[in-house]
Amino acid sequence: MPTASGHTEAIRATKVIGTDVYNPGGDKIGKIEDVVLDKTSNNIMFAVVGFGGFLGMNEKYHPLPWSSLDYQKGRDGYVVGYSKDQLKAGPAEGIDELTKNDGEALRDKVYDYYNAPRYWQ
Repeated sequence: MPTASGHTEAIRATKVIGTDVYNPGGDKIGKIEDVVLDKTSNNIMFAVVGFGGFLGMNEKYHPLPWSSLDYQKGRDGYVVGYSKDQLKAGPAEGIDELTKNDGEALRDKVYDYYNAPRYWQ
């Protein structure tokens, strides 16, 4: 059954992690570092895209609404409709802060910033 974003193929989270993320122009902007789940609603809160930093130091993790990722087989990666500058200006946290206080405040901030449809309403 298709999801809200049109994805129809099942995939394990371990296969998603490490997948490259591109902007619409085809430039690689990062990779999926993690997937955060909403364990009470059984939905995906967001995908976490990592870029920046040096050798893993000072890297910020940018949560994106799952529905904003479009998997493209030809690229073997996800395409998002945002530039790297838009992502840099968006909400970002350290990896441990992504689930702080159940992640709800960050989730709301992320969905507001990207003007994404809310799965929880």
